[in-house]
Amino acid sequence: MPEARAFDEGVAAHYEAWYGTEEGRRADALEKQSLQRLHDCVPGARGVLEVGCGTGHFTRWLEEQGLSAVGLDLSAAMLSEAKIWNQVPYVQADAHYLPFADNAFDLTAFVTTLEFLEAPRQALTEAIRVASRGLLLGVLNRWSVLAVRRRLAGLFRPSVYDEARFYSVGELRQLSRAADAEARNDGDGECWQIVWHTTLFPRWIPWERAKLPWGGFIAMALLTPGTRQGG
Repeated sequence: MPEARAFDEGVAAHYEAWYGTEEGRRADALEKQSLQRLHDCVPGARGVLEVGCGTGHFTRWLEEQGLSAVGLDLSAAMLSEAKIWNQVPYVQADAHYLPFADNAFDLTAFVTTLEFLEAPRQALTEAIRVASRGLLLGVLNRWSVLAVRRRLAGLFRPSVYDEARFYSVGELRQLSRAADAEARNDGDGECWQIVWHTTLFPRWIPWERAKLPWGGFIAMALLTPGTRQGG
């Protein structure tokens, strides 16, 4: 599958190093701030499954937020790297067929994972099945300066992003609602609440986070009715 081929030993060995660069530190801080605001909408959440966890960068962070985290990825190379960093439980499995019972976790999370999946709607449907309270999504935005930069860079230097599909806010909302309807098998995708904002704007734009559809990183939560507080 594309996500397994893209994230091989060569990528795994250098993946964490990017977060030590100036660009990586800034992106990491802004993305975590945005995901934290979504997490704050779900008080009392305890268990979380991060799907497509890679080297466990965000799985470790979720654990630091007081959640009982499990990381899942199809790439054995990425999981081997993840296990070097801490003792969070990791599972090798396909995002499209999660090996967990219904409502096994309070939350599921995808952080720059949907972009690399063959069937993202199926993966989200599975994620909804195993989450009792909601989903946290961090997705790279198709309509952003970041996306343009990634595409231009790919013309000159191959990267894992050559296989990625970026999303707009509208596309991500539509995909999420379709997965919700499929998971509940009732044809109505309006049950779960959607909360979103974007971050990772260019430095010359004065916002770090805004309800505007052009930031490089879309932070979106799908929450069961009555779950949302704050945010």
